[in-house]
Amino acid sequence: MKTIKQIDKSIIETGKQRSYNEIVEFLDKNWATNVGDKSLNCIKQLDSALGNLSKKLNVATVSGTNGKSLTMHFASKLLKEEGLSVGAFYTPHIMTYNEKLSLNNETISNKSFVEIANEVINAADSIGVKANTLDILTMMAILYFNKNKVDVALFEITNGGLYDPVNICDAKISAITRITPDKTDNMKELITEIMGITRKDTWVISADQCKYNLQTMEEISIEKGAQWAMPIRKLAPLSYPFEQLHGRCAALAERISHIFVNNIIAQDTKFISGSLLTKPKTQRGRPTIEAKKHAELNPRKHIDQFWRDTENTLPSRFQLLDKEKPSVLIDNSNNLDAFQNLFLGVRLMHYQKSIKGLTVILGGNNPDIDLTELLKLLRYFFKKTSGQVIVCPIDAMPGHKGGKSWNVEKITNDIKSMKIKAKSCKNFKEAFETAEKTVDERHGLIVVTGSTSIITEYWRYKGMKKIA
Repeated sequence: MKTIKQIDKSIIETGKQRSYNEIVEFLDKNWATNVGDKSLNCIKQLDSALGNLSKKLNVATVSGTNGKSLTMHFASKLLKEEGLSVGAFYTPHIMTYNEKLSLNNETISNKSFVEIANEVINAADSIGVKANTLDILTMMAILYFNKNKVDVALFEITNGGLYDPVNICDAKISAITRITPDKTDNMKELITEIMGITRKDTWVISADQCKYNLQTMEEISIEKGAQWAMPIRKLAPLSYPFEQLHGRCAALAERISHIFVNNIIAQDTKFISGSLLTKPKTQRGRPTIEAKKHAELNPRKHIDQFWRDTENTLPSRFQLLDKEKPSVLIDNSNNLDAFQNLFLGVRLMHYQKSIKGLTVILGGNNPDIDLTELLKLLRYFFKKTSGQVIVCPIDAMPGHKGGKSWNVEKITNDIKSMKIKAKSCKNFKEAFETAEKTVDERHGLIVVTGSTSIITEYWRYKGMKKIA
């Protein structure tokens, strides 16, 4: 890799100033640019040109098969509660690229998005780097978090770990949710790639429950000189039914936050006062009357209380739209582990309040999923809960994972062969309007799932241009 000096800021500022729509068009077109380059040279040169900003952040990465965005979402909330400024870089987006960048759980504005994007794209142009969209977005996040002087920067890993652009950062914490691939020939090789982000002294934690996976992670951590910080709390006490669905992600988020507060920024006492994650120093002798009164008037909040009061406000992750008639549940599940969790959640909802009429709209494009196993999950689910499936094709959105839409007719016939009521529709609009006629308006439920792209189609059908 050639050495790149930091470029003059005036060159970036006087470069081409693209509009928001022009930037979106640029990003949409460049997902496939230089995707075969596993050296990370593009992002390294871009980082160098902008002043090696990646080395100026306290970074925690979140990788794994499922639950990455939820873990980051919960960690952002808890770290913010601790008095920290938190930046988060998410994947994927549903409607707009803005969703990928947040500061203290607030999505980046169009104005800031345009400013940051122009700086990064102009920097790439000035040094002659053909960066792909993921490189550009990652560098935008690094620049945005530096400009806002965040205390903590959370990054969701898109491509395993070793070859992800985020790997230019020196992660203080590497959190791994669950590793449950639909297909793999070598689990150890997959875990090794995911842990490619790990450095010497990196804190490594995981919400995985497979003994082999955890043992392999521990061995790799020791080899790299990282700090294996296990186990984590089993489940965080979220409200019903989310403790069973998201409790493990929240527990991982709690450990991320605990390590940051107690091991990375513990020397800065301004964050410790009133902390949920640190124990107050004990005082010798009896407390004074004033201290007792202060404690009564200002009771210390406990971490379990925080979790009971915390809701998942991350769009499209088991998101119930109960003001719709009938109610709609949207979830971007696209692999077996995610589908299993989704179906569990629907059953738990049914136990709490009887569902009168259930239709699942399924639109998938994951080429690696084991469809035979998915059919088994559907059969088991509909044995416990009566309902039907409507299968429809989807249009792949730029930046969304997956290949071509599943063969709708074949999937529908396969579902019928499992003695499940099913039909196919030619598009999402037809599927949703058909589903509305099949369930009770007050007590029925329509579940929209199968991919991120079908969630995008739902919001477009509803006339939404962005997620509020």
